[in-house]
Amino acid sequence: MSAVRKRVVARGRVQGVFFRDTARRTAASRGIAGWVSNRPDGAVEAVFECEPEAVDSLVRFMREGPRGAEVADVEIVDEEPEGLSGFEVR
Repeated sequence: MSAVRKRVVARGRVQGVFFRDTARRTAASRGIAGWVSNRPDGAVEAVFECEPEAVDSLVRFMREGPRGAEVADVEIVDEEPEGLSGFEVR
């Protein structure tokens, strides 16, 4: 199955609740490549590349976030895969 890529922006109470680290650990456990970052506007932005089922599982996580998060809105954009490897917190 070919890889897909999604850019996801979660808004709400998403910074200061271990959102990025939980996303990193979840991505690593599923073999997902990409990155996650806090944005200056208070959102968390991430890019995920992998097989569709794995990426969809991380998108579901972004809709809920870790314990303590209050996700108010999630924006999802399909993009062309770039062949990323590994996952980093930016």
